[in-house]
Amino acid sequence: MNKRNIASGDAHRLQWLMAPHTHLPAPQFAAPCVILSEPQLAENIGSVARAMLNFGLTDLRLVRPRDGWPQSRAWASASGAEVPLEAARVYERLEDAIADLHLVFATTARPREALLPVLTPREGAERLAHRPQDHAVGLLFGGERAGLSTGDIALCQAIITIPVSPLHTSLNLAQAVALNAYEWRLTQDDRPPPRFAPAPPPATGEALLGFYGQLEAELDTSGFFHPPEKRETMVRNLRVLFGRAGLTDQEVRTLRGVVTALAKGRGRVLAKIAAAEAKAHGVAEPPSLP
Repeated sequence: MNKRNIASGDAHRLQWLMAPHTHLPAPQFAAPCVILSEPQLAENIGSVARAMLNFGLTDLRLVRPRDGWPQSRAWASASGAEVPLEAARVYERLEDAIADLHLVFATTARPREALLPVLTPREGAERLAHRPQDHAVGLLFGGERAGLSTGDIALCQAIITIPVSPLHTSLNLAQAVALNAYEWRLTQDDRPPPRFAPAPPPATGEALLGFYGQLEAELDTSGFFHPPEKRETMVRNLRVLFGRAGLTDQEVRTLRGVVTALAKGRGRVLAKIAAAEAKAHGVAEPPSLP
């Protein structure tokens, strides 16, 4: 088999594949299918299904699964992600599994002497997401023991390889699927889930100025701004500090409450000192603070 199995009629497709793709919003349409070639363990197939459904992929295709299909152990390890398993299609030949696909990217960590474009999962997802809308696409993964063969890769139009640390390059099948599925998901929706409330807006200038005025007045009373000639610089530094924090209105109100509590506490301490001195000199105690 040729190392690069690209028909002459596919020249325009390869040209599109090699062209640079800008980071424009990706159109919303069908996710790529996931093809597992000769998977061995049913538990791994179940874990793959779980990773797929996490990120919105549902089309699972199995090529010559070692222990046949279906396998109950796959459902046990899918943690409820049954949609890909229930709809999984089984093929005897990889050629049949990809027959309806316009683009297939092979995921592998081994070069296998295939002269194909080599992409990261992010680059691969970008190219798949910006394909013509009527083109069906797939991600091909090899079995746990040996991965994909050179012949398998020759049926694809690009290679996706994950840039792992050289300290440890081994990923299991579900991890590889999850990383690629996650990058695909980001091309469709990269925002936090709506169940997370948006951050409140920052406080108004009026609220901040009110806080600054209260804080600076209390610091004046306590003698914090010393020596007096440095007061202007110290005030400016404090305002920059709080301005950089991006305080919300609620946070400003909380800080104003803190300043008020500290000021009242200082007043009570001074009142107790005055009362003790008055008692020592036989003078009537001053009224206590509320």
